[in-house]
Amino acid sequence: MIRILSAKQVKELDAYTIANEPVASIDLMERASRAFVQWFGEHIEATKKIGIVCGTGNNGGDGLAIARLLHEWNYPVKVWVVKGSVPETSDFKINLSRLMEKRVEVFDITSESDQGLFHDRDVLIDAVFGSGLSRVPEGIYAQVINCINQTDAIRVAVDIPSGLMVDHVSAYPVVKAHYTISFQLPKLAFLFPQSHPYVGQWSLVDIGLNKSFIKEAETSHYYFTQKDARRILKRRSTFDHKGTFGHTLLITGSSGRVGASVLSSRAALRSGTGLLTVHLPHCGYTVIQTAVPEAMASVDEQRDYVTNVPSLENYSSIGIGPGLGQHPDTVKAFGKILKDFRKPMVIDADGLNMLASHRELWSLIPEGSILTPHPKEFERLAGASKDDFERLDKLKALAKQLKSVVVLKGAYTSVASPDLHVYFNSTGNPGMATGGSGDVLTGILAALLGQGYEPLDAARLGVFVHGLSGDLAVSEKGMHSLIASDIIDSLPDAFQRTGR
Repeated sequence: MIRILSAKQVKELDAYTIANEPVASIDLMERASRAFVQWFGEHIEATKKIGIVCGTGNNGGDGLAIARLLHEWNYPVKVWVVKGSVPETSDFKINLSRLMEKRVEVFDITSESDQGLFHDRDVLIDAVFGSGLSRVPEGIYAQVINCINQTDAIRVAVDIPSGLMVDHVSAYPVVKAHYTISFQLPKLAFLFPQSHPYVGQWSLVDIGLNKSFIKEAETSHYYFTQKDARRILKRRSTFDHKGTFGHTLLITGSSGRVGASVLSSRAALRSGTGLLTVHLPHCGYTVIQTAVPEAMASVDEQRDYVTNVPSLENYSSIGIGPGLGQHPDTVKAFGKILKDFRKPMVIDADGLNMLASHRELWSLIPEGSILTPHPKEFERLAGASKDDFERLDKLKALAKQLKSVVVLKGAYTSVASPDLHVYFNSTGNPGMATGGSGDVLTGILAALLGQGYEPLDAARLGVFVHGLSGDLAVSEKGMHSLIASDIIDSLPDAFQRTGR
């Protein structure tokens, strides 16, 4: 997994690399600048007029080195240096001297009244402040950031948009980058919705920072990738049979919402469960037997909603909630399930809503269960948050309190474990913001639990494969036309690609 470090740790990582490679700080800066320029050359045409806005710290030194390298690549380059209260670092001075030898135009910004500074540039590279910023930009810095944001240029941030804080809430102004090229590791702020208008599309470039330091650095935040999912995915053996892969029970559906039963069932079957039983109200019997012939049906005595449950002793895992409704008799049945089934289960949708409305049920949740709220469901469980950092703290606290895994769905879906670690997912896209997508995830997770995956592994793998299926589906169907069934149809390919 890619570790996500604090601003303080990133600074320590740079210093450790310089001391132990060993490499001079100016040479590490050159390495970082070359990595940035490599990305830039692959994405921005050499005919574009480039402006680079530099501070006088080390991020500005990166910008000056980038300007020199782009000039050598025949990009038309202009440079602006913001002359504020930040002293010039030694590496900044060295790179400024190197740049002046290339006869690149360099302009000092010394007045807060300067307007329209960058009007003739097609692309602006932001190298004013780096990840070490600890206070709100003021004065001339605020003026320059506002000028950058007012242009029609494509804006590319070096390591982090100027003004954005790594570890805590940012205050205005912040550069609104279209692209952010981060050195070696993502920043925690990149993974939050409040940061997206400033970060844009972010990418990582390897600048050779010390891998031993990164591996040993203490952190509770990780970015989960295909490499990590591949390690978790179990291989099948020649003599395995359907009994090897568990018997999953899905308790879903109510009148008018039996489609949730169909979607979660199909997803569970495509995710490898050996056997599948679906318990649903009588109104869904014909639907489930017709739409999902591979599933066995357990029919409730009530026509429109679930009121009782079958014996639970023969099931490896349970997924409960999609389309279930919150009838008082359903709430009673839900409480009985929580009390009687002492293995980890997947709780989604109306299961979460019943928990939010009936806090007395929390103590009955089996340890190691997986809860999968979307943001509004999470708010009902954990309360409102004033910002994304507070919401992250509440996510960790809820996982610890329930001794369960909590999956907060959305872009970079975050999987929180009871030991306060959070894993941000690397797959998925906005096309998956469609009804039924969460039902599909419930089926995937319940199937993985039934196959014997540990809850945290089931959650991380299931979320990854769910997102990858969405990515594969959207490449064919497009963002606007994607539906939940498309995600299910792409699951076979997603599992195969995950295992490669």
